[in-house]
Amino acid sequence: MTSLKFGTSGLRGLVSELVGLPTYSHVRAFCAMLREDAAAGQAGEVLIGRDLRSSSPLIASQCAQAVLDAGFTPVDCGALPTPALALAAMERGSPAIMVTGSHIPDDRNGLKFYRATGEIDKADEARILAWHARLAIAAAPEVSVEPARSEPIAAYRARYAAFFAADALKGLTVGVYQHSSVGRDVICEVLAALGATAVPLGRSDVFVPVDTEALRPEDEDLARRWAGGSRLDAIVSTDGDADRPLVADETGRFLRGDLVGALTAHFLGADAIVTPVTSNSALDRPGLFESVIRTRVGSPYVIAGMAEARAAGAETILGFEANGGVLLGSDVVQDGRHLPALPTRDAMLPILATLALARHAGKPLSAIAADARFAIALSNRLQEVPQDRTAALIARLDAEDADFRDSTFAPHGAVAARDRRDGLRLTLGNGATVHFRASGNAPELRVYVEAPTPEAAQALLAENLAFAEAQTR
Repeated sequence: MTSLKFGTSGLRGLVSELVGLPTYSHVRAFCAMLREDAAAGQAGEVLIGRDLRSSSPLIASQCAQAVLDAGFTPVDCGALPTPALALAAMERGSPAIMVTGSHIPDDRNGLKFYRATGEIDKADEARILAWHARLAIAAAPEVSVEPARSEPIAAYRARYAAFFAADALKGLTVGVYQHSSVGRDVICEVLAALGATAVPLGRSDVFVPVDTEALRPEDEDLARRWAGGSRLDAIVSTDGDADRPLVADETGRFLRGDLVGALTAHFLGADAIVTPVTSNSALDRPGLFESVIRTRVGSPYVIAGMAEARAAGAETILGFEANGGVLLGSDVVQDGRHLPALPTRDAMLPILATLALARHAGKPLSAIAADARFAIALSNRLQEVPQDRTAALIARLDAEDADFRDSTFAPHGAVAARDRRDGLRLTLGNGATVHFRASGNAPELRVYVEAPTPEAAQALLAENLAFAEAQTR
């Protein structure tokens, strides 16, 4: 049985199940949908970008062949951040394909599809799968295409140099954990252009699966050591395709992605935020934002929520996820400078906005984070857990066995409320929360908790990871 499927952001699976015919046939299906909608743009171009994992160059070349065979013109944009490719697609009026597995291990990869107007939605995913079945391509040809080249990274860099003041980060010293992020160089370049001193750290020649939602202990240890070894105002990084940020304070402690999103919204003066149910409950605090729309996990759902906010009359709309991805759903004008909407996950905007906010306030990032008064929220994952086992656990906790549910959480005051929008989020009698959901990108069970203190959150997370493992192994 293949692991290849559309998840929270794109088509992903094992490299062995993606290379060759699967890549070729799914790209042909995407192109068939574009042709049906007359949505290929005036030039008939399809832009193709990739991350730095080992399989991405081969898969990108197979995408190019499929685009050519579908009657369109492939354009090789090389290795660049996913949001940089999306920006180029919007500016050129061309669809795009990003070859990336984001944060998942190097033995997996994926394809993200973009229309000229932005990331595809769930309806588009269903249509691609329908076209894939209808075309029923039996074999993929050898790659012979030599696509035209383009380097749109300069426009992405200029986007932020133009919006932020030239001295927005003046005086800050920022460590950049580069690992194998495809955005590792452009981040340093933009930081320097805005007056900061960028200090490259931890560059890797092999792919490192940095997951902004479930950081590896070694990543946290590295950040603490770097912070302790030299004076840094912050340490920043991204996942593999640079669409989700990592921001650590001056002590090397990472800020959660939903906190970074909230700080970005504050910096931009957003009147509406759109965020999944996994984001911190503090976001619903009265008076913090005019409008808060909660969604399922995944950028397509956040994009749909931003459209809902726009229809309701919101002017400055920001979407973000607990794992850090920030989507700009409207144009922003600030101090006479214009930042066009970019409705796809982007790491650069939240990194720069958070640093600029701290510099303007004259406070260290640790103080900025404390002022936000977020609940203590933690998350982690169990790997290699098939989705049917996660589904069985959730079903038992949700409806099938009330006695099992109540006895499981009796030490925490039993279960006071349930939220079924994405997996199962339980509000416990003592006010803490526990949320179980299957990852949309890999065979993983995600566990999220909130509690009043760091110690209580750590204990609750450990307890429920152990509980989930016992129930699914």
